[in-house]
Parts: sequence; structure tokens; C-alpha cells
Amino acid sequence: MSVEEMLVNGEEKMEKAVNSLKKEFAGVRTGRANPLILDKVVVDYYGVPTPLRQISQVSVQDGQTLVIAPYDKSILKEIEKAMIKAELGITPNSDGIVIRLTFPPLTEERRKEISKDVKKMGEEAKVAIRNIRRDMTDELKKIEKADNLPEDAVKDNQDEIQKLTDKYIKIIDTVTSEKEKEVLTV
Repeated sequence: MSVEEMLVNGEEKMEKAVNSLKKEFAGVRTGRANPLILDKVVVDYYGVPTPLRQISQVSVQDGQTLVIAPYDKSILKEIEKAMIKAELGITPNSDGIVIRLTFPPLTEERRKEISKDVKKMGEEAKVAIRNIRRDMTDELKKIEKADNLPEDAVKDNQDEIQKLTDKYIKIIDTVTSEKEKEVLTV
């Protein structure tokens, strides 16, 4: 592996860590109706586990309610069961045609708890970035030994690895603080 490949691989891994964090944040309840919370709901559709959003139309009504309208009305009960099984923290209400999920407003205390969880997720993502940095540094040492790289080239590459790490840590800080603001906003 060359130094360039190692840097590209490392950056891809850091990008994946940031994307994973964003995906995790999408599932965090903020008191507002967010269709992304349904991404983990899988419905048994004629024996095939199918993501809910593929077999129904999901819309946001009045900012506090999600309306799930299945394309096939005969699977309404299956959808309800899957939603309960997914432990969304919200009880689905069915009227025989659509299912409504009403998000109760979060209490101040609950918002603070969620904010702490968001910070913790951000810290875990930073740890992942630092682990990638460590792996890249180890790889650089192997390349240095194998290719007999000059000391200044190694130093430059270490600086490059640190710049990448700083860049992605800053992105994580930004994404985390935005999510915290969203959670704490009433």
C-alpha cells in the first residue's frame, strides 16, 4: 500500500464515521415528527421483511404527527405490529385506513437527557476518528520501514494525517452542536 492509498482509505473511513453519526442522529427523537425515525421499522410483507417506507406513504401532519398510509390496506395490522416491535416509544393509532404516530412534546428534563445522549454519540464518533488516525499512523510506520522513506516525508505525512483528523473532528463537533440545538429548541 502506498502513502496516497493509505491517506485516501483513511479519509473514506472518517467520512463513513461522520455519515454513521448523522444517520444515528436522524433516529433521535426531538419532539417533532421525523419520518427518518421509521427507518428501523421492518414489516413482514407476505413473508418478506420489508422496510416500512417502501410499502407505505409517510407524511408529516402539523409537525407533531406522522401519517402512514400503506399502499396495500390489508397489511395495516402487520405495520402496527412492526411499529410496536421496533420500540419507537410512540404508540401507533390506526383508524383502519391510515396509522398516525403523534409525537408528544418533550419535557425540559427529557430534552436535557437527549442532549447528553447526542453529546455521547458525538464523542463516540470522535473516538472512531482517532482510532482511524492511529491505524493510519501505524500503516505509515509500516510503509516507512518497507519503503525506507526519508524522515521529512514521514513528518509531512503525519501532519497530513493530523489535518484530516482535525477536519473530521471539527465536522463532528458542528453536526453534534446543531443536533443539540435542535433537541433543546422547544
